[in-house]
Amino acid sequence: MKRSCGILMPVFSLPGKYGIGTFGAESYAFVDFLAKSKHSVWQILPIGQTTFGDSPYQTTYDRSFNPYFCDLDDLKNQGLLTTAELEKEKSEKGKINYGKLYKTRYKLLRKSFARFDFSDEFLSVVNKKTFDDYALFSSLKDVYGSLSSFPEKIKARNKKAIDAFKSEHEENYLFYVFIQFVLEKQFLKLKKYANERGVKLMGDLPLYVSADSADVWANPKQFCLNDDLSPEKVAGVPPDYFSQDGQLWGNPVYDYAEMSKTDFAWWKNRIRFALKRYDLLRIDHFRGLDRFWAIPYGKSAKEGEWLPSFGREILKPFKNRLIAEDLGTIDDGVRNLLSETGYPGMKVLLFAYDGNPNNPYLPKNVCENSVVYVGTHDNDTAYGFAKSLDKDNFIKFKNLLKTNSIVVGANVRHKKDVAPFLIENAYATKSKLVVISFADVLNFDNSYRINTPSTVGNWTVRFKTEDFSDEKSNYLKTLAEKYKRI
Repeated sequence: MKRSCGILMPVFSLPGKYGIGTFGAESYAFVDFLAKSKHSVWQILPIGQTTFGDSPYQTTYDRSFNPYFCDLDDLKNQGLLTTAELEKEKSEKGKINYGKLYKTRYKLLRKSFARFDFSDEFLSVVNKKTFDDYALFSSLKDVYGSLSSFPEKIKARNKKAIDAFKSEHEENYLFYVFIQFVLEKQFLKLKKYANERGVKLMGDLPLYVSADSADVWANPKQFCLNDDLSPEKVAGVPPDYFSQDGQLWGNPVYDYAEMSKTDFAWWKNRIRFALKRYDLLRIDHFRGLDRFWAIPYGKSAKEGEWLPSFGREILKPFKNRLIAEDLGTIDDGVRNLLSETGYPGMKVLLFAYDGNPNNPYLPKNVCENSVVYVGTHDNDTAYGFAKSLDKDNFIKFKNLLKTNSIVVGANVRHKKDVAPFLIENAYATKSKLVVISFADVLNFDNSYRINTPSTVGNWTVRFKTEDFSDEKSNYLKTLAEKYKRI
């Protein structure tokens, strides 16, 4: 990576007309905003179809696209939806209502499928079984609810049982193929548009896949599962900065002994696929590729244990374009893995000001081979954090900011000054890449926090079209030029 800058903006947070951001006009408008601002990286969160809880880190299939991100205007232009139907879907303001989306969006997409004349291109995708695992699994879920309720022969992927189900539910199977077919075309068109304007897409690869997923159903030997495909051990983290009780994610952990028999082919193919989809790739919870926290199923996160992983073997073929999310409980094993791979790690300024002059997140201590943030999607916004401080603690925080600034003349008097101060210090660091959450660019409070770990009701933040203003574009352009990140 050359010295550059970018913005963190989840696709779902874009100001779409239909209740949630999509791969449609709002994505193109944001690319134009980035290009005008001289910012060359758009970091998006995982874009797969979400499961219960709507977290982008829990998906139905790791390689899927979220049907909610479908550009409905594109379907209208193809003659698959009507103006009247789209009018009923409009919801331009307010937070995302996932319950409403679940009830209405799939019905609308099914209408578009019913009007779709199968093209040779579509039939080729069907025959190649490009989205076979996803479409089968989604159809099975429509009938049985979840993987745990699948019939035993289906769980075991008995060919006769699967063929019989597929034949009986062919239309539903083809509907799910159609959705992914359309979404892939829309995404690739958007990516081409972004790349032509000098904007790279930074994807996000969750370390784990969901327990109730096509990934687990299609590849059960890769995971620590019981005979009925229920998890034997699940993933999470011990108590840390984000949660005093640790975090219980519930994803099945990997059976690395089994994986080693194929030289970790499943993992390597997963990364190769993601690198074809994105220009840059952030590996979430990178520390889990050195050691991972394994929790016996049914126990609390505190009752887990550290087990060894095989990140060195998995990552060996991949030299470039990967970024390590090396936050959380970090030890020498993770540091050594990061050093051996050469990947840039993450530096988060909201973690910097604890009074320790050697804190690696302080702007003066940030190394070149890193990606610096004010905060990630799991942090409060900078202004939200400042608002949470009482008078005495804010005074202490101001003093720490002042004595650790690398920007000449920068100062903080009021809580509203915190985000601009931290942003400019981020751009001024030696870091190869700086990525700023769009809520911090706008200096919004914690009502625009994307996620609070170990809680529900997240991932609902939406911005407005007017937020992509010339004023903010000029502000970002000035920073990019001043700190030579163009």
